[in-house]
Amino acid sequence: MSLDPEVKRLLDMAAAMNPPAWETIGPVEARKAFLKSRAAAGGKRPDGVASSDRAIPGPAGPIPVRLYRPTSAPADAKLPALIYIHGGGWVIGDLDSHDVTAARLCAFAGVAVMSVDYRLAPEHPFPAGFDDTVAALRWLANNGADVGIDGTRLAIGGDSAGANIAAAAAIQARDDGLSALKFQLLTYPVCDAVTTTGSYARFADGYGLTRANMTWFIDCYLPDKVDRVDWRAAPLRAASLAGVCDAFVLTCGFDPLRDEGRAYAARLQAEGVRVDFCEFGGVNHGFFGSYALLHAARRGVATAALALKEALVDRRG
Repeated sequence: MSLDPEVKRLLDMAAAMNPPAWETIGPVEARKAFLKSRAAAGGKRPDGVASSDRAIPGPAGPIPVRLYRPTSAPADAKLPALIYIHGGGWVIGDLDSHDVTAARLCAFAGVAVMSVDYRLAPEHPFPAGFDDTVAALRWLANNGADVGIDGTRLAIGGDSAGANIAAAAAIQARDDGLSALKFQLLTYPVCDAVTTTGSYARFADGYGLTRANMTWFIDCYLPDKVDRVDWRAAPLRAASLAGVCDAFVLTCGFDPLRDEGRAYAARLQAEGVRVDFCEFGGVNHGFFGSYALLHAARRGVATAALALKEALVDRRG
């Protein structure tokens, strides 16, 4: 598989601009740079989506969340919902950086979405992000009716580090017996806390996300190396994945994280989980965020939304 020409053009433009690497400017400046890049590439929100911000109880204080709802849905309808966990290496990203992605999933799948502004590293290292996400999932299962959501039909998902947290939260939901969680939507997930796979070697630099970026992210989120084998940080290391909810796993052909995403999908399938695996072979990590610039991003988001709709809306078994 060759690199998508549109992706190559974006990578060439980025190389010509030569922005500083995130790990060289620190988390505060990296967050600003990431938000700016997302705004430029992501395009505008789709029509037909309303949103509101609120805070829900969390283990260390209120957790900001953003609730999305299709405007076509009756006001009194209790909709199935996706809990969306944004990417950004557990260090960057927020409700605004992933606002358009969350809104598109809401509009295209016809479900409600709750995007979670979990605590970020290095100020709040592991397991802060995981703990906030599990708290948000439990809150929605118990209080969904108060915000127009059917708390018995939930999905959890995210991209990159957000998909890492979502996958771990799905394992926790299995252990908790939380049958309300029906589906996990994992877009180019971080599944382990190592940078030694073949795809890390092949795509270490020059394809957007670099091995140096990921090394920094892991160091920020998991400063204690003991935590790097904890399944809550590295779901690929869970003793068993049997019994977790159905899954959709999407990977990218030119991504340092490709091999661990493939491995996670294979383990899910081998352990009896209903899983659909899809690889967009010609694109790089983070391509969802370039919806306004890449045809592949439009296909990717539409594919993910279709899987979400089938799991929460169309399927009743």
